Amino acid sequence: MTSPAAPLPRHRTVTVDVGGVRVGSDAPIVVQSMTNTDTADVEATARQVEALARAGSELVRITVDRDEAAAAVPHIRDRLLKRNIRVPLIGDFHYIGHKLLTDHPAAAEALAKYRINPGNVGFGEKKDRQFATLIELAIRHGKPVRIGVNWGSLDQALLTRLMDENATSAEPLSAREVMHEAIVQSALLSAAQAEQIGLARDRIILSAKVSDVQDLIAVYRLLASRAGDGPGHALHLGLTEAGMGSKGIVASSAAMGILLQEGIGDTVRVSLTPEPGGDRTREVTVAQELLQVMGFRTFMPVVAACPGCGRTTSTVFQELAKRIEGDLREKMPQWRERYPGVESLKVAVMGCIVNGPGESKHADIGISLPGTGEQPAAPVFIDGKKAATLRGPRIADEFVAMLEAYIERRFGQGASSSPVYGGGGPPQAVEGARDEHCGGPTLPASKSSQLATPPTAASASLRRGPPSLSRGMGARHPGRVGPAEG
Repeated sequence: MTSPAAPLPRHRTVTVDVGGVRVGSDAPIVVQSMTNTDTADVEATARQVEALARAGSELVRITVDRDEAAAAVPHIRDRLLKRNIRVPLIGDFHYIGHKLLTDHPAAAEALAKYRINPGNVGFGEKKDRQFATLIELAIRHGKPVRIGVNWGSLDQALLTRLMDENATSAEPLSAREVMHEAIVQSALLSAAQAEQIGLARDRIILSAKVSDVQDLIAVYRLLASRAGDGPGHALHLGLTEAGMGSKGIVASSAAMGILLQEGIGDTVRVSLTPEPGGDRTREVTVAQELLQVMGFRTFMPVVAACPGCGRTTSTVFQELAKRIEGDLREKMPQWRERYPGVESLKVAVMGCIVNGPGESKHADIGISLPGTGEQPAAPVFIDGKKAATLRGPRIADEFVAMLEAYIERRFGQGASSSPVYGGGGPPQAVEGARDEHCGGPTLPASKSSQLATPPTAASASLRRGPPSLSRGMGARHPGRVGPAEG
């Protein structure tokens, strides 16, 4: 029975192997992205693919639009391998993909998957022939394909036929509903044609992208409902042309969040338009955060922080939260290997007494900093129990030291499953009087640092930065590291 506080079961889909990354309902939902460099520029493209992979993209798609781009593909792959970046590359083909893959067999071999747009693979009598050529090349090279329908380049012959049929129907659909049907039919008819040519279902991924939230939800619900009795095709989710900044993030999250909650979708891409000169990896971070907040996957430790109000006129808690989140993000590539399971860590940095102690207890380790007019003391909770109260100008550094010690002792080699307390003992062993905030022992300022064990391997980055929060944090926000998909 499904929990009321959980998504619906995943729709059953086949598992497609994309260069070693499994996409389908029996695998975790995969994060993918796409470059915006000129693929013919080998170094610029390799550099951006590396950045996307290090940010956590598990597949990366690159444009292959002309001979120079196709010729560059194997060199991009080789350059990435020299940098120990093994993310699968997906070739994005429009109009002349059949010719490029035929003329550049090295590119056909270097790519892990081909993206085909049935709306522009060919026109008139050439369409079926050129589509068949692409599918035969995929079979020859042992590659899966994504049949990616986009309403901006929808098969006009199919749309016209459905419109004409609808006009004579006894119960005609709206033009919008006919558009949805045309998108879904384009994907399914193309997939059926590919299977008839000889490409197995477990080598096909489908997508049906539009730029409107409600249309995307309607189209994918319709597509998922057509799977029949057996496992359906693996589905790639994405809101095309989502836009820039917060608009693109909100639109993509709203559309894909609903579909994911309904069990629809096996891989996602958040198609953000970056600011001029902006960071392309932002779309990877957003995709990961969407999957993590919905409970599908865990990529990074969660740092919970209150939004602030009139009780928190100081910026101390915001600066500490920013410092911890930035440092955790920077160290995660190394920590994933050194501290297995550390991505499940939950840290709370709260700004006052109202919700601070309660939220801190819910986290693995949390601190409730004093709000405006409160006593200048900050209780620290570890595994739901009060472990110390920090005071004085070095509260931030002392809490960071406790966090480092917690990570080392809980996730490091030889870590035990018993509760971890910042100073090595349970709360009742801590010396001091009752705490003014919520009861429990208060550690004198002179002894607060004893709760933090000596610096460990986890300490290097979290201990960097100015010694006092009151002098500013200067936290860094580099990209995450991980695999990629497109």
